[in-house]
Amino acid sequence: MKHFLKVFLCICTFATEAQNAVFIPDTLSGPIYSITMHPDSVQFFPGKKSHTFAYNTNKYLGPTLLFKKGTLVTINVKNLVNDTTTVHWHGIHLPAKWDGGPHSPVLPNAGWNPQFKVMDHAATFWYHPHMHMKTAEQAIKGAAGLIIVRDSAEATLLLPRKYGIDDFPLVVQCQQYDSLNQAMPLGMRDSTLLVNGTMNPYLNAPAQVVRLRLLNASGERTFNFGFSANKQFYQIASDGGLLNAPINTTRLRLSPGERGEILLNLTAMATQTLSLMCYGSELPMGIQGGPTMPMPPGSPPMDSPLNGIDYNIMKINVVSPTTGSITSIPNSLTLNTPLSESSANAKRKIRFTADSAMVMDGPFYFNDSTFDIKRIDYRIPLNSTEIWTLVNKTMVAHPFHMHDVQFFLLDRNGIAVDPQEKGRKDVVLVAPEDSVRFITKFEDFTDEQIPYMYHCHILMHEDAGMMGQFIVSSNALGIQKSVAVIDELIVYPNPGSTVLLLQINGKNTIQTYSVIDVLGKEIINGKCAGTGIERIDISILPAGVYFLRVKMPDGILEKKFIKE
Repeated sequence: MKHFLKVFLCICTFATEAQNAVFIPDTLSGPIYSITMHPDSVQFFPGKKSHTFAYNTNKYLGPTLLFKKGTLVTINVKNLVNDTTTVHWHGIHLPAKWDGGPHSPVLPNAGWNPQFKVMDHAATFWYHPHMHMKTAEQAIKGAAGLIIVRDSAEATLLLPRKYGIDDFPLVVQCQQYDSLNQAMPLGMRDSTLLVNGTMNPYLNAPAQVVRLRLLNASGERTFNFGFSANKQFYQIASDGGLLNAPINTTRLRLSPGERGEILLNLTAMATQTLSLMCYGSELPMGIQGGPTMPMPPGSPPMDSPLNGIDYNIMKINVVSPTTGSITSIPNSLTLNTPLSESSANAKRKIRFTADSAMVMDGPFYFNDSTFDIKRIDYRIPLNSTEIWTLVNKTMVAHPFHMHDVQFFLLDRNGIAVDPQEKGRKDVVLVAPEDSVRFITKFEDFTDEQIPYMYHCHILMHEDAGMMGQFIVSSNALGIQKSVAVIDELIVYPNPGSTVLLLQINGKNTIQTYSVIDVLGKEIINGKCAGTGIERIDISILPAGVYFLRVKMPDGILEKKFIKE
């Protein structure tokens, strides 16, 4: 009876509240892009506005970036938020120094200018902040946007690709807001649904085959997507690109960070309506979004009214078809050839652990260790092909995300994965007591100092330390250089213990310097004589990772260093 009442109340609420046309973000095309993160506010609820973060002219979320495979892109990032941030290009294969993890902070009123060649296949990716201990706070307030990569192979297929007309971006989130209408980074009673930042959304979709690019950008909720009346659809892509062939299905489960592209055949359905839904009643206990688990005494509440029920996410109104509409589904898409297990050079195992078997709100760990920005967990030789095994020994399912590479899932608990998970992936949901194996190859990029991350994509878990880092090294031993050089700036010894020496090659001069910790706080600052070698006393600093920022007449340079 309780389950019935929850479903009834949810459906009634959705049906009676005013509907809003779903916002379709603008697009930016390259090869040069500019995105500016700024504070804003949105009237989600009566009364006080909700404080948000957004990019460019948006009040929530950011523009969709259109990349073309093989293009060299430049992205001019500007931070107008009164806090340090980063921008991580989730799923994109690129050098570690441009990946946008916690080692690449962008200070308030400062900028960052990554440049890289687009090497990924056609797929749906996204971007969002990745500042350690601040990712949830910034991302759930709206700092996120989609990236669509196009390539020549995908362009030959008869697929919808008219953005906002028959090819729709859908960023789906579930949030918790407090009594003052502000987003809660640790909200485990989330019940406010947003699609592209729109509450109670509807989409006008033409009566033809349409493409929906689904991203789960929630802080913790997993969605079991489907449509009303169990209407069938076709999954055509996972995180890293196209599947070998469309999969006829009625469900697509996406955990936080995962993406999926689907084709929905609305031909001959003009004037009809249907709903994009979450079938949460089919999720098992332990997956956040499934039935609420019994909580130990003293634990924070996790009993969202959406847990374990089926509910509407977005209404779809079927309207007249467009000119030149697509009305059929292709038989094949691409040819993904997973790496052979026999080609693996190394095997690694990561156990998901907690302080006790009863912990359901964290903290959670990898191999019993919390994140330490000074510790490199793995040093991986360039071109190493590896099999990683993920074993979840906690009571909660965790979406595991790896930066740098896409991987292919081998099996779950020794059983081959479903066809929906056989494509390129960068996020995989690992349920309690599950063991998941994947294979990948670490190629193209090395960096002896700046690591890539792997972490749980439940943002509160990530911020609380369920994260590790690895370096891809041209040297199999992964030995750090003793002198670090970025452009004209030379910093040594690195690591250092008492004194940091810095100098500029060429005719440039240093005017001022500052030392900043990993949270963006300025610890030391000073003026320079402008010539020769400058000395900075770092003996007062606790051991850790820091960033040296120097100002010169023609610009600013930043360099990471380690205090031993």
